[in-house]
Amino acid sequence: MRIVRYAVGGVCHYGEFEAGDTRIARFEGDPYAGLSPTGHVDDVGDVVVLPPVERPRIFGFAYNYTSHIDETEREVPEVPVCFMKPSTAVVGPGDAIVYPADGELIHFEGELVVVIGKEARHVKPAEAHEYILGYTCGNDVSDRIIQRKESAFGTLMIGKGQDTFAPLGPVIATGLDPSELSLTTRVNGTVTQSASTADLLLAVPDIVSYLSRYLTLLPGDVIMTGTPSGVGPIRPGDEVEVEIEGIGVLRNAVVAESR
Repeated sequence: MRIVRYAVGGVCHYGEFEAGDTRIARFEGDPYAGLSPTGHVDDVGDVVVLPPVERPRIFGFAYNYTSHIDETEREVPEVPVCFMKPSTAVVGPGDAIVYPADGELIHFEGELVVVIGKEARHVKPAEAHEYILGYTCGNDVSDRIIQRKESAFGTLMIGKGQDTFAPLGPVIATGLDPSELSLTTRVNGTVTQSASTADLLLAVPDIVSYLSRYLTLLPGDVIMTGTPSGVGPIRPGDEVEVEIEGIGVLRNAVVAESR
């Protein structure tokens, strides 16, 4: 399934894209407790597509592709490098990434994102798939100037967590094998990142197992699995697309902050 979260007349629904992505078969319920068809179909032109998860906890993994480690001239971490973004950083497909008024160097980072489907604690890698609802595309937008200053003192918050710095979407794709999916990022139509999730240092099952060893994962939590090489700057007026095999394209324009 390719589960889409959307609004009609200000009312939120879940549904599934039909062939051609021009219509959505509406469901009742939610993806965590269970979905059932209503028989109602909405035209995409009549709806607002929302972030696939509402205000989730966002966990991130840094330096999880060798190619990105190489381009940052760092060593392979001894332990997974984790961080969190606030739920208020989330925007959906078609929403704007707001370039901060005082921003100097804002980067995109295309990533595969895991959506947790049920409470998970002390999960073995071989069992991780039982706790995963599905996958979506993500963009770990980062303010490099602030990030580097924070990192020097062992923190990572404002550089990663500003409003609109976590675009997610367009759908939650269920039933995917995350071990070898193609990931492509484009800025203004030019390919900037092209990789496979087969190159993740810590694979999806290991990521879920690692986090659940130390904390309880909850339904609706999302995990950004890391970005490959090719990250780079964006500016107001740009358009960023993150495309992942089996999921679709997450597309967001960059706009200047107005104060």
